[in-house]
Amino acid sequence: MKEISATEAARSFTRVLDEAEAGETFIVTRKGERVARIVPAPRANGGALNDLTRKWAGKIGLDAEFVDAVESIDDYARADEDSDPWQS
Repeated sequence: MKEISATEAARSFTRVLDEAEAGETFIVTRKGERVARIVPAPRANGGALNDLTRKWAGKIGLDAEFVDAVESIDDYARADEDSDPWQS
């Protein structure tokens, strides 16, 4: 975690965003006081859920109702897997 001033964050915002994208977290200060955090955006979407369901498939005994619920969620996630969540 890096601590930077608001002025430094403003002057080097592209670098800060690049580092956040790579996993770095920043604490932004103003006049020495902490005022904000810049953190990497979560990347989990339907693909993460699909990976999880594939990982556990056939490894544990589940009742039919639960299996149906997971399959329903998987279908829902798969439909949105490659979409841009910010696109309107």
